[in-house]
Amino acid sequence: MGKHYAQLTVEERVEIYPLQADGKSRRVIGAVLGRSAATVSRELRRNSLKTKAWGGGYAPLRAQALAERRRQRGRPHKLTSCPELRAAVREYLLQGGSPEQIAGRLRRARGQTVISHESIYRFIYHRSAQKDYWHRLLPRRKSRRGRLGARGGSSVLHLQHRRPIHDRPAQANHRSQPGHWEADLMLFRKYAQAVLVLHERSSRHLRLSRQPNKAAQPVAESLLRLLEPLPPSLRQSLTFHNGTEFAAHYLLTQHLGLPTFFCDAHKPWQKGGIENAIGRLRRHLPRKTDLATLPPPATRRLPPALQQYPTQVPVLLDPQ
Repeated sequence: MGKHYAQLTVEERVEIYPLQADGKSRRVIGAVLGRSAATVSRELRRNSLKTKAWGGGYAPLRAQALAERRRQRGRPHKLTSCPELRAAVREYLLQGGSPEQIAGRLRRARGQTVISHESIYRFIYHRSAQKDYWHRLLPRRKSRRGRLGARGGSSVLHLQHRRPIHDRPAQANHRSQPGHWEADLMLFRKYAQAVLVLHERSSRHLRLSRQPNKAAQPVAESLLRLLEPLPPSLRQSLTFHNGTEFAAHYLLTQHLGLPTFFCDAHKPWQKGGIENAIGRLRRHLPRKTDLATLPPPATRRLPPALQQYPTQVPVLLDPQ
């Protein structure tokens, strides 16, 4: 692990001035300051250059002002100075890739790290601030980074027989044992259109079902219909977030003996498998989609791009 580097302070620059004027070497000056000789050499080289307004030579206060100006200006984005790389990144974004996937693909193609995903994100949101709206090329089209703050209260107190995710069997956390499921509901802009999504953590198998609405009773009935044909060994647990659409979860325990668990309030990433799967579904079924207008093949099978895992089987969309 590397040492932490700190910029030179104005006091250190003032101390450099008389030592350099006395003809001390870079190595001696660095030893006095507790800095490397390379740091001192770079400082004198950058801040002693002759310009139209400056006759040359090192002045500590001027050097401090130049350093502060550089810091405010910041380093240029790598994608700004490399048009070919910028065009390649944009093409990958148009194909539906995330910055993490793009950085990994470029690293594999060229045998070394070309650009980090953080650099791609910083450039995307810099361009969005310039009204180029590059964030619309991202898979989830988020206008700003980070998790949204907690908005409003939680429905935790309104869920009967709720068990927290911390009581879930430890085997479910490692994806080693099949039969641990996660469930969520995809909502669409048009009223009374929703899709129930089931995700099996070990195989990444998905099962989808059209819902008439987000009421708790129809959701529980759909879950029963999807899970009842499975053998008991494939019904180990089922995890939800705290939405009221899953308020009738206890019916699964009563009829199938399936234990149900809930994430902590405002922490849906605790069921990250289904969150990631829905994020990929949204690329092909955005919120503005009208499910009633989709042709039958599109409502029966997911696009091939979603079949990313070797163990994933074709996923059927229950028309009920």
